[in-house]
Amino acid sequence: MEFKKVLFLLSIISATPAIAQVGGNNTYEFLNLPISARVSALGGNLISVRDNDLNVSLINPSLLSDSMSNNIALSYINYFTDVNYGYVAYGKHIDKIGNFSAGIHYLDYGKFIRADEIGNTDGTFGASEMSFNLAYARSILDTNLSVGVTLKTIYSQLDSYTSWGSAIDLGATYVRPANGFTAAVVIKNMGRQWKPYVEGNKEKLPFEVQVGISKRPKHVPFRISLVYENLEKWDLTYIDPANPPLTEDPLTGEPIKQNKTKIWGDKFMRHLVVGGEFIITKNFFLRMGYNYQRRKELKIPEKRGASGFSFGFGFRVSKFHFSYGRAVYHLAGPSNNFSISCDLNSFYSKKVKSTVAP
Repeated sequence: MEFKKVLFLLSIISATPAIAQVGGNNTYEFLNLPISARVSALGGNLISVRDNDLNVSLINPSLLSDSMSNNIALSYINYFTDVNYGYVAYGKHIDKIGNFSAGIHYLDYGKFIRADEIGNTDGTFGASEMSFNLAYARSILDTNLSVGVTLKTIYSQLDSYTSWGSAIDLGATYVRPANGFTAAVVIKNMGRQWKPYVEGNKEKLPFEVQVGISKRPKHVPFRISLVYENLEKWDLTYIDPANPPLTEDPLTGEPIKQNKTKIWGDKFMRHLVVGGEFIITKNFFLRMGYNYQRRKELKIPEKRGASGFSFGFGFRVSKFHFSYGRAVYHLAGPSNNFSISCDLNSFYSKKVKSTVAP
């Protein structure tokens, strides 16, 4: 029965078009940024852990549950240089209808110097983007299988150029509490740009299909999560035109034989995000993650450093949950993510809901 339900989740993929779109080729790319410290610490993606963390419902709406009712979550991310972004969300359960959440995702690029083509300056200008999100989820078939949808209204302003669009995320999650297993599938950013920055030049949204699983063995204070991204495109390899790989020996001129198994393994790993949570106590967590694609694209061959790795922690103090995540993108610097969440019910109820991850 469990196998059939997992297949049901995966079968949703067959209904989606195989559109090959990866980062840098679309508009509104900020929609793919990790929005919470927990997600950032776990490699940048988390779609298959269902607890009362309201932040993860932005990534997978089917993770919304009644335990998130009257919860509020806030995140702030110090990205790079003057770029900052954040997210605020509120969840609500309505009997016999389902679970809802509303949130705002905001990104500020900071200030830029306005200059013409020969370098004459004329003050500064700003740029920002935001998305207004409304999500809904409920269980179907039985209490272990849930589906959800997020409606996004997107607005972007780059100096005097403005644009807006809309998108839909679909998600499905199957939970097996008895053995700590969860499987999920998410179809992201199906939509269009209604008003382009330049008339007559509409751009595509960052459409993507993801599947993920997580597992926490019995009596083991550790959970592992795996996310397989960009199912709509197999080859995510980027070849730098300024530094293409060698195809022939520079001394002999003979073609360099390629290891097909190694090439296949590299392409497979570029889709994979791995995260692990150590549950030290019910109020304290350690997290780490690895993003292979991020490391391959942003490392420097002469000094690879920790590009692609991430780590963080979470803890609860009184009625508040705090999380911190640090993700290493490049030697130039990491991003620092801070999140705080709270169950507002705890302020007027003596009973405080337990959690497995703030």
